[in-house]
Amino acid sequence: MPTIAVEVTEEDAADLAALAKRCAEAAREPGTASHGALTVPGLLATLAEDTAMGIRRPGSWEGSNMAQVLRGHGYL
Repeated sequence: MPTIAVEVTEEDAADLAALAKRCAEAAREPGTASHGALTVPGLLATLAEDTAMGIRRPGSWEGSNMAQVLRGHGYL
């Protein structure tokens, strides 16, 4: 599997860590989360997967919602 490295600010890295921790806590109940307990790399991989679905499965809720986010940033 290819590795993609991204640079983020220290503030964004801290916020991503806090979000991943919240997601991991929410996933404690079996079957509640599609990707299990998330780490920061897992969180970013999930977002990348959903964004890629904008090409692979544009009508899916994941792909269409991520396309909406990109449109909000002035893309697409």
